[in-house]
Amino acid sequence: MESTRCVRSRSSQNFSGLPLIDIAYGADPVRGEDHGIARGIIAIGDEAHGWVALGGNARGYIALGRNARGLIALGGKAVGIIALGGISIGVIALGGLALGAVALGGLAAGGVAAGGMSLGVVSADTRREHGDTE
Repeated sequence: MESTRCVRSRSSQNFSGLPLIDIAYGADPVRGEDHGIARGIIAIGDEAHGWVALGGNARGYIALGRNARGLIALGGKAVGIIALGGISIGVIALGGLALGAVALGGLAAGGVAAGGMSLGVVSADTRREHGDTE
């Protein structure tokens, strides 16, 4: 049987029932995990859930990762009040594809939209400013 690499570190200090810092990467078969799940005030891991979450799938007030969901979300796919990423969905969305009340990006759609190609109530399509037309 191959050994599975797992990195796990959890602080002994707690706040609101959560460890201050929880780090989890890789599978931990002892815990029945197929990937590292971190839960804490600051959570870092494959699957991170915390006030500040960093990792592949990050969920928290501030989330940074490949798939980020939070009040402030930064990542490849970001969903939140303020979302910054390749694909961003939020009240304020900035990214390659931005959808939101205020959207800025390569392709932006929303109430106020600005970017390479924009669709919105108030829209600024920067392709026209640079003389780029199809």
